[in-house]
This record gives sequence, structure tokens and C-alpha cells, in this order.
Amino acid sequence: MRRPFIAGNWKMNLNRADSQVLAEELTKELTGGVDCDVAICPPFVYLETVRAALTGDLIGLGAQNMYPEPVGAFTGEISPTMLLDLGCQYVILGHSERRHVMGETDKQVFVKACSAIAAGLKPIVCLGETLADRQAKRTAEVVRAQFEGSLSGLEEEQFQHVTIAYEPVWAIGTGEVATPEQAEEVHAGLRTLIQTRYNTQVAEAVRIQYGGSVKADNVRDLMAQPNIDGALVGGASLAVDSFLGIVRGAIDH
Repeated sequence: MRRPFIAGNWKMNLNRADSQVLAEELTKELTGGVDCDVAICPPFVYLETVRAALTGDLIGLGAQNMYPEPVGAFTGEISPTMLLDLGCQYVILGHSERRHVMGETDKQVFVKACSAIAAGLKPIVCLGETLADRQAKRTAEVVRAQFEGSLSGLEEEQFQHVTIAYEPVWAIGTGEVATPEQAEEVHAGLRTLIQTRYNTQVAEAVRIQYGGSVKADNVRDLMAQPNIDGALVGGASLAVDSFLGIVRGAIDH
């Protein structure tokens, strides 16, 4: 049985004071623990503030991106060793906004994943199709190509550190959400790809999150699907009540 994993991607939101308050309130509300892994991923500039507010180990800390080199003349970039130094356990890689707005390629995501794992970080690697892809019935083709380009070059031992997040681009921040059946179809397909590339044991162990307008009122139906193991949450992770509603829904489905 895979343990549910809910991660909050704060994107480019909040200020330092609000970040601290949100982290403190989440920690307080989760005191005593839940049967679910929880992580939050604030902007780089607030990682240290948030880490200080996360007393104990109830909530993991993640970053939203990284550069693959450990040190060097890469102005404006953040290395995996810097993230580790700030207390990060996770890093989001290949988010649709990085792919479609910043132009990141599958190859770049793969290189970052290798670097993150080598440094001791656990990457959350995002895959997902656009609305045009879905309307053209190319979802399986696009997701397979992203999997092969971003992940399938990893060795089995490396892959065991990865969480996959299926994020249909058309559902991110739009209020639209894939039906549980649509999401499950892609998640099941991904698990088959993993089994084919590696083996059944690896395929059964890896967690695949869903991301795309996840809220407390739809997470239970999503999590009831056999291959959906959690959520990568955007806007709803910016408020205590909405994020906790998703966490609780994930374990009460």
C-alpha cells in the first residue's frame, strides 16, 4: 500500500511574513501527525524562513526548481547542494510552467533529476498534456514521450527516489479538473510504462500524484482511484483550511 503524498506548490506567491504564518499554522494543525506525507514548496527566497517555522518533521520542505550543477558561474541559479543546506528534502522538476513558459526540455528535466538524486534530494517530476493535445487524443503519446525523455534514462535505484506528478496543463489554475476516470487512465498508463521500463516491484512502489485544480471537494474521488497516490496542489495550498482539507481528504477517501 503506497502512503499518500500531498505537496503544496506555492509558486510565486506570498511574502515572508505570510509564508512564516502559513508554515507555523500548518505545523500546529498537523501536530500529532497524519497518515500521509506532506510537503510544502515555497519560493527560493522564503525557504529558510519556512524551514525555521516547520518545527519537527511533520511537514517536508521542497523547492520549486534547481540548476543541476553543484557550484559555479551560473548567475541567478540555485544548486541542489544549496537546497540541501537550507533543509530541503524535495524539489519539483519539469512543472508545466517551467516547460511551457520557460521552455525547459525533457532532456533538461532528466539532467536535473539525476543531479537532484545524486545530491540526496527527492524529485517530484511533472508530466502532462495541453488542451490541444487532449483534444487531438494525444494524451497518452505526449505523456509517454515526456516519461521517456525525462525519466526512463534513470537507473532502477535512482528511480526509487522519484515521485511523478501528472498535471494536465489545461487543468492547472483554470478551475477545470480531470475527472477521476480521466486521471486514473493516465496514472495507470504511467504505471504500465514504469513496469515495462523497470519491473513490477518498482512500478508498484512509485507514487504518482495528480495536480490540476485539486481541492478538498474533489480530492476524495481522485484518491479513490487505485493508481492516484496524492496531489501536487497549487492555489489551494496557499491557505491553511483549503490545504488541510486536501490532506484530510486524501486519507479519508
